Amino acid sequence: MSTKIIMDCDPGTDDAFSIAMAVASDELDIFGVTTTYGNVGLDHTTNNTLRILDWLGSNIPVYQGIDRALLGTLVDASEYHGATGLEAPEIGQPTSTPREKDAVSFLIDTLRSSSSKVTIVASGPLTNLAVMLRLAPDVVSKIERIVFMGGSTDYGNDSPAAEFNMLCDPHAAQIVFDADVPKTMFGLNVTHQVIATPQRVQAMRDLGNDAGRVFADMSVFFEKVYRERYDFDGSALHDPCTVAWLLRPDLFETRKMRVDVETNSGLSFGRTVHDIWNIAEKGCHTDVALSADADGFFELLTNLLSKLR
Repeated sequence: MSTKIIMDCDPGTDDAFSIAMAVASDELDIFGVTTTYGNVGLDHTTNNTLRILDWLGSNIPVYQGIDRALLGTLVDASEYHGATGLEAPEIGQPTSTPREKDAVSFLIDTLRSSSSKVTIVASGPLTNLAVMLRLAPDVVSKIERIVFMGGSTDYGNDSPAAEFNMLCDPHAAQIVFDADVPKTMFGLNVTHQVIATPQRVQAMRDLGNDAGRVFADMSVFFEKVYRERYDFDGSALHDPCTVAWLLRPDLFETRKMRVDVETNSGLSFGRTVHDIWNIAEKGCHTDVALSADADGFFELLTNLLSKLR
């Protein structure tokens, strides 16, 4: 039986990998894709989502979401992803358009009307989900799990303390962490183990199809900052860990713990704080990924890319 999912994302190079993997899989039933600001502004992230799905030949509906954080200033990552967020000219421009309904309304209506629980896969700032939870707390009973990329058990990437998605809207993230629903978190501590090395990129190219070539090129475009800042041997594929876990949870080690987000300190604003031993006795609703089988991840990724055009 397939897993019913809604994807909430801000494409972005690694989001493109997530979408492609989900579309290629026979095990995931995608109700829709909702967009949020993040890597670049909302207009670009929505356009990029449409570009990816059109190029893949998918008619999955797209719903445009919220364009800014609940509080604070707008942060983006265009210096890493390029001005448009997806420097992949072969994909071209979309022919489809987003649906008239906004993302939050789609999330609420879909969850309320679904005959079974739905998993939400989030790979950007969590603003859409936070607003959904505030406007319609009853939908919690219809959420199977929220699987998301964000935070870290140790360090940041957009500030010394905070990971980018959390820094974009830590107040929204705290609302999601407080929700009484199972969650699985993929932070930098584990996604920085999943590196698209030259050998792994070549394996994509060796598939001989358009998807292998285009996604290999995306990996190379994305890798500059990882080589310069972190001395990694390629780009880190953060967001696809969420989809990979849904398909192959055995590829990751997780540990259940309480997670909160720092929303007051200027020094640590956006940092995720992990209560490993439940010292605060708030309850542990988050399975935090700690390690990844990177070879297994790239074997799964390459196999899925082979099923595409």
